[in-house]
Amino acid sequence: MSVVVIGGGPAGMRAAEALVAAGLRPLLLDEAPRTGGQGYRKPHPALALDMPRLLGGQHGEHERLHAAFAAIAGRVDHRPGALVFAVEPGRLHVLREGRVEVAAYERLIVASGATDRVAPMPGWTLPGVFTLGGAQLALKDQGCLIGPRVAFAGSSPLLLLAAAQYRRMGGTVVGVFDETSLPRKIAAAPKLARSPGTLALGLSLSHELRRAGVPVRLGARLLRIDGERRVEALILRDRAGGEERIACDAVALGHGLKPETQLAELAGARFAFDATTRLWAPVFDADGRAAPGLYLAGDGAAIGGAQAAQASGALAALAALKDMGQAVDEARADELRRTVARLRAFQRGIAEAFAWPAARVGALPDDCMLCRCENVTAGDIRAAVASELIPAEVNRVKAITRCGMGRCQGRFCGPALQEIVAAASGRPVAEVGRLRGQAPVKPIPLSSAEGAP
Repeated sequence: MSVVVIGGGPAGMRAAEALVAAGLRPLLLDEAPRTGGQGYRKPHPALALDMPRLLGGQHGEHERLHAAFAAIAGRVDHRPGALVFAVEPGRLHVLREGRVEVAAYERLIVASGATDRVAPMPGWTLPGVFTLGGAQLALKDQGCLIGPRVAFAGSSPLLLLAAAQYRRMGGTVVGVFDETSLPRKIAAAPKLARSPGTLALGLSLSHELRRAGVPVRLGARLLRIDGERRVEALILRDRAGGEERIACDAVALGHGLKPETQLAELAGARFAFDATTRLWAPVFDADGRAAPGLYLAGDGAAIGGAQAAQASGALAALAALKDMGQAVDEARADELRRTVARLRAFQRGIAEAFAWPAARVGALPDDCMLCRCENVTAGDIRAAVASELIPAEVNRVKAITRCGMGRCQGRFCGPALQEIVAAASGRPVAEVGRLRGQAPVKPIPLSSAEGAP
């Protein structure tokens, strides 16, 4: 029976490992050129990066994961550089090496990972503004810093991690500016205690930065990013109501992660609104089952971090094997369920401790760019909502304004679009709908269709 795994991050790697252990040869389709995903990305062999220095205490887990996959690589049909852009019942449409291929499946494990969640702000389209993930990608994949003096801003635990990694590799970090206040973080402490090791890592990163003289400011009120041709400064609201200017050459901006769910939706997953994250999330059982023959794992199902991704990947594979009639180790499955539940509960605490700035996004200035791909402003969205002919529903607003129709397909503007439509219409964000996924989930060249099945 053909089992296909989409995604070569920690979840996909562990899913493939469990399938191989059961005697199967799974097909692993990975958009990236090398396995590891974003967090455990493996640099190109020609790039002489000091990985122990870059990753710090995480280097050991990074090496163990890649060693485990190397041990089974010959028994996996691993196809790197494979973009799955559409799903039909039993068929995946894949772009690889400039050509479209079709991959058949009977069981599908989607471990599509996550992407940056970014709250727009005035000036965020200036050259020199990167998402946190983009800043880390430049460092890990290309050995480059995004600027001589970098400000890390937003609301995410990854602010501390990325800033520490930049400093370790010789970058100048002018500060970490977290929008969420200390009292909110303290209120989330009981959930954060579900993973004491991860909590300790976060505290140690904060200590590492402060000891190095890097300001780490909680409750920062972000106003805008200034600059003529590129980033020149991050502007904050000070306690007296005035403005504070933080001179910098680049800004790494991020507000946590959001699951990449487009493929799961096309494959048949249902969705429900999550009030804690203010996102629509796929519905699945404790083992990752989302629909007959469909299993979700890793951050593409629910944000949980690298360890939860590994456990959920193995668990999804065991669920697929069980559904195929194979005997599985139930004791191991129970242990994996407990691990995933504990770490995802921790991540819900993270979502509370590093809050999405819904009110700020809903009140963005009219001239603030919202959809960078299609040049749609916050004012354009409000004007559409005010029209009597347009229901206050995100897909209708998208159709009229083109917000979310560009290259990113709403991945980056979608969460902010929801907030502005909700604020402008006076309705709860859960009632204004969600952007529906559609194929192709990412742009593909027209030339690739030549000779396609």
